[in-house]
Formats: sequence, structure tokens, C-alpha cells
Amino acid sequence: MQQVVTEQPAGEELSLAERAYRAIRDRLIMLEIRPGAPINEDQLAQSLAVGRTPVREALKRLQYERLITTYPRRGTFATEVNITDLAHISEVRQELEPLAAAQAARRATATDRAMLTALRRELESADSGRQDATELMRLDLQVHRAIYTTTHNPYLEDTLVRHDNLATRIWCLFVDRLSNMAGHVEEHGPLIEAIVAGEPDKAAQLARSHVVGFERAIRDAI
Repeated sequence: MQQVVTEQPAGEELSLAERAYRAIRDRLIMLEIRPGAPINEDQLAQSLAVGRTPVREALKRLQYERLITTYPRRGTFATEVNITDLAHISEVRQELEPLAAAQAARRATATDRAMLTALRRELESADSGRQDATELMRLDLQVHRAIYTTTHNPYLEDTLVRHDNLATRIWCLFVDRLSNMAGHVEEHGPLIEAIVAGEPDKAAQLARSHVVGFERAIRDAI
């Protein structure tokens, strides 16, 4: 099973709980674990080749992030995707995504710029139409997470990762109805270029337009 590229810094050794968290998180985001589906600790532990303790630790975090929910005497389930949450999520992202883009443009190191430039090259392959919807969504997640990391503000990064995860679940739910997914993902190209060039105002404007366009595309698809 292909995994979304995560936020692991080069050389960092991940704990078993962190590995389990990131793997289960991305399965939930990409709807590989369907909304409303029961969460089976034993099956997850077996599929990830870890013990139940790391899985339990991961599930505690995922419940806080609204990706799973636990009901007394019923068990634990993947959170349903509720389209009414879209407005609330977009409200947060419209304020914080431009801030993150601007701060990334101000604070990007040489290493950050090299990472973002490499992602820009990956976006060019999306232009050719060779990638399917799932690959495009994985690339979209990867770009967002890279920009958040480049802010060098762990609190801002954590908040935006959680909200982008929830937004991506909504996107996955309506992916079959979206007519221009490639175009949505390609919008990241100019945004990355503005960050690499150190243009915070332009980066902020592009980030806000991207979030607004995402919400409009989902609403048009409903």
C-alpha cells in the first residue's frame, strides 16, 4: 500500500507509535479506511507489523484530531465526513494558510528551498496528466505539509496539518465529481515559486486563493 510522504526530517528515527500514527492517519485521510468503518486494533497492528500498544497510542492522537471517534459500549470508528464541516474548516484555513505561506517565504532555508523546488518538479508531471486522482491528492498533501514545515513554527504547522487532513477527507469523498483536480494541484506551482523567491505577500495571496477555490470546487460538485 502506498503511503503519503510524511513530515519526517532527514535522519530522524521514528518511534513505533509515531510510525503507526502516521500510517493510520494517512489511511483515514485518503479514505482507505472508510468513514464510519470500525477500527480494529489487532488488524491494524498486524498490517503495520507493530504491537497493540503503539496502535493504541496512535488512536488516542487520532481521536483528538477528529479522525476517529469512540462510542461507549460500541467501539471506535472512523469519523464520518460531514460536508457541513467544510465552511468551518475553510474559515480557519483562509486565515492561517496565507500566514503560513508568507512565513515560509520569509523563513525558508536553503534546504527548504531545495525541497520545495523538487516538489515543483513533481508538479510538472501532474501537468502532463499522467497521474491519477489518488496520486494527485497525495502530492497535494505532500506540498501542503512541506510548506507548513517551512514556516518553522511547530504550533502553526500542527494546526494546519490537522485542518488540511480534514479538508482532504472531504476532497476524497467527492473526487469522482471534481472535473479539474490536476488544475487545483497545479496551483501550487506559482505558490512554491513565490516562497522560494522570498515573496511573502504574493505567497499569501496565492494561498488564500487556493483555499477559496478548493471550497468553491467542492460546493460546485455537491
